Amino acid sequence: MTRSSYIFTSESVSEGHPDKVADRISDTVVDAFLAADPYARVACETMVTTNRIILAGEVRAPEAVLPGLIDSLEEKVRAAIKDIGYEQDGFHWKNSDYACYLHPQSADIAMGVDAAGNKDEGAGDQGIMFGYATNETPELMPATLQYSQNILSLLAKVRKSGEAKGLEPDAKSQVTLEYVNGKPVRATSIVLSTQHAEGLTPADVSDIVRPYIRTVMPDGFIDAATEWHINPTGNFVIGGPDGDCGLTGRKIIVDTYGGAAPHGGGAFSGKDPTKVDRSAAYMCRYLAKNVVAAGLADKCTIQIGFAIGVSKPLSFYVDLVNGQVDPAKLEKLLPELVGGATPRAIREHLKLNRPVYARSAAYGHFGRTPDADGGFSWEKTDLVDELKRLA
Repeated sequence: MTRSSYIFTSESVSEGHPDKVADRISDTVVDAFLAADPYARVACETMVTTNRIILAGEVRAPEAVLPGLIDSLEEKVRAAIKDIGYEQDGFHWKNSDYACYLHPQSADIAMGVDAAGNKDEGAGDQGIMFGYATNETPELMPATLQYSQNILSLLAKVRKSGEAKGLEPDAKSQVTLEYVNGKPVRATSIVLSTQHAEGLTPADVSDIVRPYIRTVMPDGFIDAATEWHINPTGNFVIGGPDGDCGLTGRKIIVDTYGGAAPHGGGAFSGKDPTKVDRSAAYMCRYLAKNVVAAGLADKCTIQIGFAIGVSKPLSFYVDLVNGQVDPAKLEKLLPELVGGATPRAIREHLKLNRPVYARSAAYGHFGRTPDADGGFSWEKTDLVDELKRLA
């Protein structure tokens, strides 16, 4: 039985967190390849540590452009790190050693994925993918995660503009909310750890960040009983890849629903859209969001299962909270609205073969505003009218 009153927590990390630096670099590589060839294949892993950047993985692009494309990556990677804001002795966009070990995609994998003859494009891997939406926030995201993401996104904005002096790129947030009758009503605790300039005390950092945190949280959520933990370790000068090695794909719960919904286990960043870890998870979110936006449920969870090299989904599951329609009907209807939910249909419906992924590497892949150039296309609610009519 679903509980209606409880306390729940989600965390987020900033774009300067070492794992997110790695995600940003891997998605910068994806964007570079898709800009050169919309049907390029990329599976890029990145490791960042003290003054060192290492890329590895598998790629495929036309032979005429591949060497020059790989040669161009270093400049793009360094530009991404500069945009994040790393110009520190232990990790600097200009001075860090760079090594690239990308190599051609396995022919065996390509054979299973590529369309040929009567065979449609298959999934790039086996796996289960989940999507989720809830009406507890305007973004149709879990409130604990959305507020955690918004706090760090705002702090990054004021750090880069110079409005907030003394903040550095690496940061983590955590928001704990009390739920009553299934709805968030107040913050029981807020945790914020941010890298800072030498000489600032925890009290100094608290004075800087608290006003911004208050602007993010809804009116009345922060009260006299709310616990604050700002830089609870006392000092956070050494941070980023210099303080902790970063790897692609280690923040999958931050990337999705903050623990409020199931996760299939596959990471997103560094993968082109033939990888269903990414594209099918985007489709699941898209469909779940449209179901909730249409008023058919307060919460919706969707799962799709795939086998590598096989185009037809093995399973399509819908679960609703306070649903206004039979989930079994949606399990039949929703795939039909998106061409059967095959890997090719997913890519084409959401127009995923575009260089729009680096922007998704921090502050969540979901709960974002669709961009005019196709970024975050999976956040559109263009199926709402059709769902209302058919339901």
